[in-house]
Amino acid sequence: MVTVYEKVKKVVEEQVGMDGEEISATTSFAEDLNLDSLDLMELMMAIEEKFSDPSSKLEVPDEVVEKMQTIQDVVDYVEETLKVREK
Repeated sequence: MVTVYEKVKKVVEEQVGMDGEEISATTSFAEDLNLDSLDLMELMMAIEEKFSDPSSKLEVPDEVVEKMQTIQDVVDYVEETLKVREK
């Protein structure tokens, strides 16, 4: 089974055009990937699309996105949201 981390990492790879070997949980959006706020919003839209399905849409509020600094921050948010969704 593919983990949330692996799915997030794949989306990041596709969005920023980097090899997965260069991306880890501690990869920083600003420092390592050189993403500005617009790039980060576009990345989050791709994450939302990846983790949404017809019955339930993942939404990451802008104020949450602004606080996300690493891949792990996104993974944690998605995992927590999916847990809540399952209840």
